[in-house]
Amino acid sequence: MSQVTTHVLDAALGSPARGVRVVLSRGDGTQVAAGVTDGAGRIGDLGPDRLDAGTYRLSFDTGEYFAGTGRATFYPAVSIDFTVADVGQHYHVPLLLSPYSYSTYRGN
Repeated sequence: MSQVTTHVLDAALGSPARGVRVVLSRGDGTQVAAGVTDGAGRIGDLGPDRLDAGTYRLSFDTGEYFAGTGRATFYPAVSIDFTVADVGQHYHVPLLLSPYSYSTYRGN
């Protein structure tokens, strides 16, 4: 299983956000992996089974997602920086999204 997973929920609709493009990159900008959220709004296989300790970024193409639903958004992209401190742990990074706000937290 991938060491990093994500889950995107469209809080305005109360449903998973299907079809959101996501890129995982290292702190220096090097792309590690990319994927698209499934019907449940999840990407369970984003990236390798093991990452080195360090800073990473998840970039979500929210503009494309909202355009596909016929809605405007203030945030055409969302980037979440996080630190992999323990290479033995799993990192789940959810995104709760609406056209004019978003939030995130460390999930499990």
